[in-house]
Amino acid sequence: MTAQLRPELAELPAYVEGKTVAGAIKLASNETVHGPLPSVRTAIEQAIGNVNRYPDNHNVELKSRLAQHLDSGGCGGFAPEHIAVGCGSVSLCQQLIQATASAGDEVLFGWRSFEMYPLQARVAGAIPIQVPLRDETFDLYAMLAAITDRTRLIFVCNPNNPTSTVVDPQALARFVEAVPPHILIAIDEAYVEYIRDGMQPDSLGLVQTYRNVVVLRTFSKAYGLAGLRVGYAIGDPELITALNKVVVPFTTTNVSQVAAIASLDAADELLARTDAVVAERARVTATLRGAQFTLPPSQTNFVWLALGTRTLDFAEQAADARIIVRPYGTDGVRITIGAPDENDALLRFARDWSAATR
Repeated sequence: MTAQLRPELAELPAYVEGKTVAGAIKLASNETVHGPLPSVRTAIEQAIGNVNRYPDNHNVELKSRLAQHLDSGGCGGFAPEHIAVGCGSVSLCQQLIQATASAGDEVLFGWRSFEMYPLQARVAGAIPIQVPLRDETFDLYAMLAAITDRTRLIFVCNPNNPTSTVVDPQALARFVEAVPPHILIAIDEAYVEYIRDGMQPDSLGLVQTYRNVVVLRTFSKAYGLAGLRVGYAIGDPELITALNKVVVPFTTTNVSQVAAIASLDAADELLARTDAVVAERARVTATLRGAQFTLPPSQTNFVWLALGTRTLDFAEQAADARIIVRPYGTDGVRITIGAPDENDALLRFARDWSAATR
């Protein structure tokens, strides 16, 4: 006899990550091309000796260091009780849904955006409400209009994955002010370290002003710890307490906690690497536009090609050329900014593909 499962799961697709193909250039998962700094590597190696012990389930040292880090960045007033740590920011997204939404409640976000939002909402029995993007960016006015008496949580993926865009900082502040205070607003900032051009939002200031705002960040991107899974949330202590009630215990390992702390110690050096990524982003963007591609201004470590019905052809031919990118249905292709030689290979392919399909 087969075990009886929840019938809703039959129609729920599994999350599909960026492919890894041996010998191919992988530009599908928005990873940094740089390995750990020597100081971070040493901390990791030393922590391995303690893996026979359970990690600190409360992340006491890491949260204390994160509070110091936020204060040193010019946002004073944050303490450990304002911070929750999770197994990557994606796990905190799930905890937010569990803490706010029950069966029949609504979770609101722009679409297309991070693919886990609708999956996690449906697993919780909540209803995902997808508001179409405008100019590849979250349409905040349309999102306000989509709020109902069943809305419990709003995700603002900023910068947006996969379209690489950010919303105007002033527009975001007006949006937060207009949302009813009983609805939680999660500003998902997995790529915040790559924002330039004066588009950096005052998200932490919004947390301090509005108790219904929480900011999500991660060590997976700019800090290069994607394989160790550390993310964190910054919010009102009452919300943080609720997040800690729905966390799976011991998901942030002793190795990942130590690596995150060592990364904070080396934050200046690690974040300096983002300037090199931004410079490559500008080069890749300019070259693709010169090859007749249309793409929005990126504020992330990837670019977005809105290829429509040509999406799959581009991705398949790129794979034949040993370059792995991330297709999204018939919407477009997301391409991670890799090392300069990897980007060169991608640009050669893209120019040839564009010329052959015009």
